[in-house]
Amino acid sequence: MQGMIVKTISGFYDVDTGDAIYTCRARGVFRNEGLVPLTGDRVEITQTSEHAGTIISVLPRKNQLIRPPLANLDQLLIVVSTTDPPPNYFVIDKIIAYAELAEIEPMLVVSKTDLKDGTALEQLYKKAGFSVFYTCAQQKSGLEDLRVAFTGKISAFAGNSGVGKSTLLNALFPKLCLQTGETSKKLGRGRHTTRHVQLYRVGEGYIADTPGFSSFEEEVQQPIRRENLQFYFREFAPYLTGCKFTSCSHTKEKGCKIIEAVDQGKIAASRFESYKKMYELASQTPDWVFDKKQR
Repeated sequence: MQGMIVKTISGFYDVDTGDAIYTCRARGVFRNEGLVPLTGDRVEITQTSEHAGTIISVLPRKNQLIRPPLANLDQLLIVVSTTDPPPNYFVIDKIIAYAELAEIEPMLVVSKTDLKDGTALEQLYKKAGFSVFYTCAQQKSGLEDLRVAFTGKISAFAGNSGVGKSTLLNALFPKLCLQTGETSKKLGRGRHTTRHVQLYRVGEGYIADTPGFSSFEEEVQQPIRRENLQFYFREFAPYLTGCKFTSCSHTKEKGCKIIEAVDQGKIAASRFESYKKMYELASQTPDWVFDKKQR
C-alpha cells in the first residue's frame, strides 16, 4: 500500500493511506542508507496487523525542511502582522528566498488589519509576484480565500510569536483548538519539534505549524550562493539579461537593470535592500559551507 506519513514521533510513523491510518516502523535498511523518513513523505508500507505496518520504501521527495523536519511541502504561508510586532522586511524576504530555493511556494498572510492598515504591505508583495491574503481573525475577514488556498496542498505556517498565527488558525479551523499566546503542544512546536511533527487534515489539505521566523531562518536547509541569489527574487527576472556587465552583482554597478528598475519604482526598494544585505552575507560565507550543504 501507499500512503503519506502524517505524524512522526520517537521512531513511529503514522501513515495515512486514505482508507486508514497505520502506525509503522521503518525497515532497518534505511539506517544503513542514512535515510530518515519524514512527515510528509509518500511511502510504501506492508501491513503487519490491523492498525500497524512497516515502511518498506520512501518515494522520491520534491523538497524537505530541516526544522521542522517535513517533506513535500507545497506552500509556506508567512504570517506578518501590521503591528505588534511590526513587519521585519528583511526576515520576510530571507524566508521567501529560502522557500523559492526549496521550490516551496511562498505566500504572505497579513494579519491584525483591524489594528493598523496593511494595504501598503499587501501591495508591495503582490507587486513582487506573490499571493497575499489580507486577513483579520477577530472580524473573520479574508478567511474564506485563505481557506480555499489549503485545498489539495500540504502547507505550513511561519510567523514570529505575537503575529496572531494561532488566533488565525483557530478562526480558520476551530477543531484545531490551539492555545493563543502559548506554545502549541498540539502541533508539536517548541522543544518537541524535532521528535514530534504532525500534519493535520484541514478540508482537502494538510497543515503543519513551524517555529517562529528566527528559528526557521537559523535552521535553513541550505545557504544560497551570492551568484545564485538573483534567481530567488522573482521580480528581478525580467531585468537579469539587460545589465551592461554579464558579471553584474546587481548591488552597485553602473548599467545595472535591476538598480534602474528600483529607481523607476518597478522593484520595491525594501526588497532590493534585502537582496543587497543577503548578498553581502553570502559573500562572507566560506565556500566549504556551500559545498557541505550541496543539494
